[in-house]
Amino acid sequence: MKKSLLLAVAMCLLPASMAASSRQLAETDDTVKFTVVKELPITSIKDQNQSGTCWAYSSLGFFEAELLRMGKGSHDLCESFLVYKTYMDRADKAVRTHGDVSFSQGGSFYDAVYCLKHYGIVPQQAMPAPGSLYGDSLFNFNQLDAVTSAYVKALAKGEHKKISLTWKKDLDGIYRNYFGELPTEVKVGKKTYTPQTYVSEYLGLNMDDYVSLTSYTHEPFYGKFILEIQDNWRWAESYNLPLDEFMRVMEEAVKNGYPIAWGADVTEYYFGRRNGKGYAYVPKELKIRDLQGSDAARWGGTMEQGAQVSSDDELTITQELRQQGYDNWETTDDHGMVIYGLAKDPKGNNYFMVKNSWGDYGKYHGMFYASKAYVAYKTMNILINKKAIPADIAKKLGLK
Repeated sequence: MKKSLLLAVAMCLLPASMAASSRQLAETDDTVKFTVVKELPITSIKDQNQSGTCWAYSSLGFFEAELLRMGKGSHDLCESFLVYKTYMDRADKAVRTHGDVSFSQGGSFYDAVYCLKHYGIVPQQAMPAPGSLYGDSLFNFNQLDAVTSAYVKALAKGEHKKISLTWKKDLDGIYRNYFGELPTEVKVGKKTYTPQTYVSEYLGLNMDDYVSLTSYTHEPFYGKFILEIQDNWRWAESYNLPLDEFMRVMEEAVKNGYPIAWGADVTEYYFGRRNGKGYAYVPKELKIRDLQGSDAARWGGTMEQGAQVSSDDELTITQELRQQGYDNWETTDDHGMVIYGLAKDPKGNNYFMVKNSWGDYGKYHGMFYASKAYVAYKTMNILINKKAIPADIAKKLGLK
């Protein structure tokens, strides 16, 4: 990858130190006043803290927004339940493939879809508050990841003739100590549900209603393919659309009241947290400098891109430019968020409104704005209700 896996995980972990630097920048820079065009209801902004669980916060935040759209009220779904189930499954896959499937804190939107479909979900109050069992107020996976990664690696990469039948129980015990017992029932009023029936009967969510979309030319358009990213370890398929139709789906979805789970690259200089502006855009006069092997990389400990910006005009994003970014590992799978609105800046440029999971940080208090160009360039994939896809495009995908 252009950025190391460690850096990609760090982007998902981020909040504390980087959020602080964003606040310092916010004190010196003027805040752009955006005009809201369309804003969908969302639940409160959470803080994933020191954990690589943006995929869990964004996917459950997306489903919480879906429940609001459906008139089901406000819900706080439990990230601990989702993370616990997903990490156990990922460990199993890593061991079965002798480590060819990576074991890490990351994940994908499909992990949430799979969990809700096969295991269900529970409300947040059904499990201990994040971090509470190990003396913290939020998730902190520094020790947890060190222990579980070493354990899984020892099994997956070890020269064992036979693996102990207790290995899953041992790993399960570690997660139980961090997250608490997994509930087997959910009580709502006088009714009792299993985690599965809580999803299907009480919440009324049908996982077959949701699809992943992307836009790349190395696979045929209007078909499905497995997106080649490490955290897509379940090998889920995404429908492939031309860029203009991909962007049309996103814009029309929000206009028609549908939120979007958004997976994107957030490591670029012109991403809102890093550029001090509080919003993400693609500068027109963008010049990429390869720092690999340079003194800056050696002494600065980074191999990242440099970007020289001379105006607020944006680069025109084409299908070819988007593909080049993916093929050259310039666009990487770093972070999951929720798109919940449309807005314009004072010049009339179009932006998507984005809910993040880094707590109350930055100029816009935990959310930010991403320009249409940035979304077209740096989106890896989205999860969306297939009813939000325009009829003519859905027909091309075989969804009508």
